[in-house]
Parts: sequence; structure tokens; C-alpha cells
Amino acid sequence: MLSLYEGCPIERKYREEVMGLFKKLGVSPDLQPSIDWDLIPAETFAIFESWGGKERVRHASERFYYFYIDYWEQPATLCLMERGIKFARVLAKIDAPQEMIDKAVASQGKTMGLDKTYAISAEIKKWLLTNIVDSEDQSKVIPIKTGLDKDIPPIDLPGKDDPVPELTRIHLASSTETLEETEVTGLIKEKNFYDSQYNPDGSFANYLIDNKDGLTVTDLVTGLMWQLEGYDIMSRRKMIGHAKQANDEMFAGFNDWRLPTLEEALSLMEPAENSKGLHLSPCFSEHQPFIFLNEKREPGGYWFCDYKQGTVFWASGTIPGGFGRLCRTVE
Repeated sequence: MLSLYEGCPIERKYREEVMGLFKKLGVSPDLQPSIDWDLIPAETFAIFESWGGKERVRHASERFYYFYIDYWEQPATLCLMERGIKFARVLAKIDAPQEMIDKAVASQGKTMGLDKTYAISAEIKKWLLTNIVDSEDQSKVIPIKTGLDKDIPPIDLPGKDDPVPELTRIHLASSTETLEETEVTGLIKEKNFYDSQYNPDGSFANYLIDNKDGLTVTDLVTGLMWQLEGYDIMSRRKMIGHAKQANDEMFAGFNDWRLPTLEEALSLMEPAENSKGLHLSPCFSEHQPFIFLNEKREPGGYWFCDYKQGTVFWASGTIPGGFGRLCRTVE
């Protein structure tokens, strides 16, 4: 990485300076961290979540570090990402000139699908080398604490035997196979689901109860039972295999678990972030920030529900990676 400096005094200086950056961010020197200047957001699904045939990814414990532009919220932000197989976290925001960031975004046009992450420009790389990598002043580096650093309040849901208010049952699609983008945006507004991009004023009121099995909750409005935990990041093919395994093993006593449809996953989306930084009831695990959906995208790709960004998106490719949370319909 940064082959331009390899084997020369500048490389040694780079190593010393970049270790100051990683030390501030709490990255262990045992990981031998360095910046991958060639890595771009568009590659990450194929490289890290599907392994992608990249020879440089040798094992799951490896960590890669790269700068990128986050445009999910405006103004766009320059960030430092730590990635690996089945691992991702934003380490820091970089206080860089906004005009330079906006120029880089404008030069790249629209990203693939509904994603809103961009590669850095040559101008930004030069600025980073001068002001971050080659500088002893790290004041422009703003560390980001994850939801794991927050105090998690105790979960308090009604039990399955507790009295409940009068509720109107709402039936959601449970077997949709393909969806076009225009269908998705229309569906979100029709059902009044919250979506930070397409219906920021939406709110779908569910009513979750604790099934007292330590494994599941049930929404009495939609009639859906959900896993509290879920599955780590993997390919879609492997995720479908885990759903089959859950049914073979009668997870929580049932054998009809499946990937949720877009409607079903959005029924859990909440307008406000919980203490874990997700638009989701705090009863659910924070380790599945975005999940696979049942639907494929027409004309290509797969749909995901992103509880971190509060929206849905699609990813191209034959086997994009994602997390999983299964559901089933309660009779």
C-alpha cells in the first residue's frame, strides 16, 4: 500500500506519521495498519463481503484502511474506514475543506444503486498526505464512537400474556420476488414507512411483544415473529442456507423462517435512532445494521434494508454480502 514510497526514507516517515493517526484512533500497532489509497467504496462488497477473488485478502482477521466520502447526509463528509471480511466501522471524520469534498462528489456523478459513498479525488489525497499523514497535528481527525460505546437501556416490552390495546392488523406482502426502484419508492409512501431518503415524515406504528424465549419478538400489528439476533455478514447464497438450517433445526420451535420482504423489513424502521445508532427498536441486536431482503431488483441486483442510514438500497453483483434477520408469519 502506498507503493510510491516503498523502500525509501519517505516510506519510513510515512509509517511513523500514519502510526500517530492510528494511535489517536486506538488502532493496535499489532495490526500493522496503513492506508490503502487504491481502495474505493464501489469495490468493498466484492472484496470484503463476498471475498471477491482478491488475492490481497488472505484471511478474515486482516484489516484495511481507506478514506472515502460519505454523502448519506449533507454536507458530504470525508471519513476513514476500517474494513475486513465480516467487519466494518467508520473510525473518524476528517475536517477537510468542504469545497474540495463537494468538488470530488460532483466530478463522480451518481453512485451505483441507492448507495451514497464516493471515492476520494487526487486533490483530496494530496491534501490528506500533507495535512493528516505528514502532519504531527491531528486536530482535524475526529474519532467516531460506535453504538457499542453507548449505554444500552434495559429492554422493556410487554409479554405475550400481558393485556394489549385494541390493534388493527395490517397485512404486508410476504412473497415479493422482484421490485423496480419506482415500485419501491411508491410502496414506501403508500404504506407510510419511514425512510430517510424517500419518506422522512413517515412512521409505521407496530406493537412488539416479548415471547419470553430469549430468541424472538412478535409484532401484533403485522403478525410477524422476528429474530432478536441475526446472522453475520455473508453471501446471499449462504444466508439462504442459514434460513434452511434454522427451519431444519426448528429455531424457536418453528420451521417456516424466511428472509423478510421489503415491506416487512421496513415495518420495523423507526424515525428516531435508538441508543445503538439504528432506526430500530432497541430490543434487536445492533450487529445487523443492514439486512438481506427477499426481493431481487429489476433489472439486476439485490435489495437491502439499512437500519443505520434509515433507508433501503440495492447493490449490484451476483453475490453481494449482507447481514440477516429472519421472520415468520404467525398464524
